Amino acid sequence: MRGIARGVSPSSGFRFICYCQDCQTFAGFLTRADVLDAAGGTDIFQMPPARVTLTAGADALRCVNLGKGQVLRWYAECCRTPVANTASSPRFPIVAVIHAFMDHAADGRSRDGVLGAPLCGIFARSARGPLPPTAPPPPSLGISLRRASMVLRWWLRGLAQPTPFFDDRTKAPRSAPRVLTASERAAL
Repeated sequence: MRGIARGVSPSSGFRFICYCQDCQTFAGFLTRADVLDAAGGTDIFQMPPARVTLTAGADALRCVNLGKGQVLRWYAECCRTPVANTASSPRFPIVAVIHAFMDHAADGRSRDGVLGAPLCGIFARSARGPLPPTAPPPPSLGISLRRASMVLRWWLRGLAQPTPFFDDRTKAPRSAPRVLTASERAAL
């Protein structure tokens, strides 16, 4: 599976590290411990869905719902690579692209060079280990307002659609979500 994200820069999206139990469960579901950092965090870049296009292998796109909430977690079935997280509706103007699906080195730049440093770390209480000294700080009011204003701009500009994760006509997910049971989540 391949994709292109257009207009990516530190000012065009929102990068953070998420230590939540759900991100850790998703990595366990995919049997991809390499997606998590040493403390159990996932590096994520939020951007508008209209700037993401899947260019090859979209037939391998699958999604899972962890059975609690409205987040769909998308992955490539063939290699179990996490792709992104979205809301369960295509109307919400955010796609949270997961670092494992990104190729920053294609033009010789680092992840920080392309996306900027992570602005914050969220759900640090769920970290599996101590956070590194270089971990980003918790979200501040200023960071939260910055993210909210970005989302509002994306929504006003109509950047929620088109989205590669939902059918343009029916608005249904391109892959029927697999909903994990409580016992499946507990096993992960």
